[in-house]
Amino acid sequence: MQTATLLTYSLVAAVSVVSPGPATMLAIRNGAAGGVRAVLPSTLGNVTGLFLLSAAAMLGLGVVLQSSALLFTLVKVAGAAYLLYIGLRHLLGRSNIAPPPEQATQQAPRRASRLYLEAALVATMNPKPILFFTALFPQFLNASEPLLPQFLILTGIFMGMSLVSLLAYGALAHRARRLLRQPRIVTWLNRLVGSIFVSFGVALLRLKRAAG
Repeated sequence: MQTATLLTYSLVAAVSVVSPGPATMLAIRNGAAGGVRAVLPSTLGNVTGLFLLSAAAMLGLGVVLQSSALLFTLVKVAGAAYLLYIGLRHLLGRSNIAPPPEQATQQAPRRASRLYLEAALVATMNPKPILFFTALFPQFLNASEPLLPQFLILTGIFMGMSLVSLLAYGALAHRARRLLRQPRIVTWLNRLVGSIFVSFGVALLRLKRAAG
């Protein structure tokens, strides 16, 4: 692949990666609550989901979603429901972005497998990234060259950027954990994170298939 193509793609991918989203909120929450031990499995789950979505788009499943109204709606509603579930748990106090010290000592650490699966679900149950990958990749692929190496390079760049970004968000949240664990700030952050997840869920419900 040409250097100019890779640089352009990397710039577009970087803008997408650093933009706050559900994965960012998970990284901040897990970093504040459990540090690197919680952020790492969550981040790995997210990049696994991104790889699956990218592979699905390359295999043409994104086109299927765009052409099948019923399938698109089912995937969209399932993804939105999960994002709303996470958001409402924060808004109702069932889940804390950073529990106060007295609560943290009473709560068992969340298992790495659960953190991994949660992040993977947040990534893979969102139809928007599938449409994003479907629309983005063809613009940077050279049809006259083998597609598999190009797919691996482009997907690897996106996954690598996501990995670094989420670990950075988690590390910053962990360093600020004392501030984040103050009861009044915890309450405010729970409302903020809950509202963000709910807004993502509502945005997904309003998402429409690409015309064509």
